Amino acid sequence: MDLGISGKVALVTASSQGLGRACAEVLAREGAKVVINGRRPEYVARAAQEIRQVMAVRGADVHTLAGDITHPEDIARLLKATIARFGQLDILVINGGGPPPGKFTDLTEEDWRQALDSTFWPSVRLIRQALPHLQQAKERGGGRIVQIMSTSVKQPIDGLLLSNTLRPAAIGLAKSLSKEFATDGILINNVCPGSFDTQRLRDIHATHAEGTPLTPEQVAQQAAERIPLGRFGDPKELANLVAFLVSDKATYITGQTICVDGGVTNTLLG
Repeated sequence: MDLGISGKVALVTASSQGLGRACAEVLAREGAKVVINGRRPEYVARAAQEIRQVMAVRGADVHTLAGDITHPEDIARLLKATIARFGQLDILVINGGGPPPGKFTDLTEEDWRQALDSTFWPSVRLIRQALPHLQQAKERGGGRIVQIMSTSVKQPIDGLLLSNTLRPAAIGLAKSLSKEFATDGILINNVCPGSFDTQRLRDIHATHAEGTPLTPEQVAQQAAERIPLGRFGDPKELANLVAFLVSDKATYITGQTICVDGGVTNTLLG
C-alpha cells in the first residue's frame, strides 16, 4: 500500500535507537525525508548510516542533528535546522525517554520538576515551534503529529507514579489541540507502546535478574508469558502504525490514543 508520504518531511525526536529509530526507518522506507535526533552525536550518526544502508531505502534522505529535547534551546535549533535543510515540515513524531520510577513518598519536588521537563514540556515546545510549518502543510495534504506515550495513560503502572500522572497531561494536550487545529488540516494522535524488544527492555530484565537465581533470559520469558500474544513487540510493529497515522490513508483519524501492546492493557476503551 502506498501511504502517500513520499517526499514529505518528517522530524522524529529521540530516534537514534529503539522505537524512535524504528519510526525513522519506516518513514524513510515510505519515501519521507527524515530528520533524526538524539543526545549522543555518535548514536545519531550511526542510526542514519544504518538506515541508508538498508536496501529498501538506499539513497534515503536522512538528516541528523544531535540535541536534547528537554532543553528549549535544542528544540529551537532542531526546528530551525529542519526548515533550513528541507524548507518545510509535514510530520512531527514526538518521542522521548520516560520519567524514572518512584512512589509518592519517595519523590521530591525536584523529581516532579524534572519529570515535567522530560515528559510534558517537550511536547508543548515542539508543537508550538512546529505549528507554523505544519499549518503551511495544509496545501500538501495537512500536517501530522504523533506522540509516542505509554500504556500508563490507559492503565496506571505500579511504581511509575510520574509517568502515570504526567503522560496523561500530554494526552490531554493532544486531544485539545486536535480540535483547535482541525481546520488547519493538522491531525494529532497518540501511540502507546507496551513491551518491545529494545535494548532498554533487555537492560531492565538484566536489572531484575540481579540478586535472583534467574537469568535475564528467564526474566524476559516470564514477562513475555504475561502478554496475551505471548511475545514482545518488534519496534517496527509500532512504527508501522505511526506511518499509517501520518499517511493519507488516515485522514479521518485525529485526537485518538491507540495502544500497541499485544493485548496487555486491560481497559475497554483501548
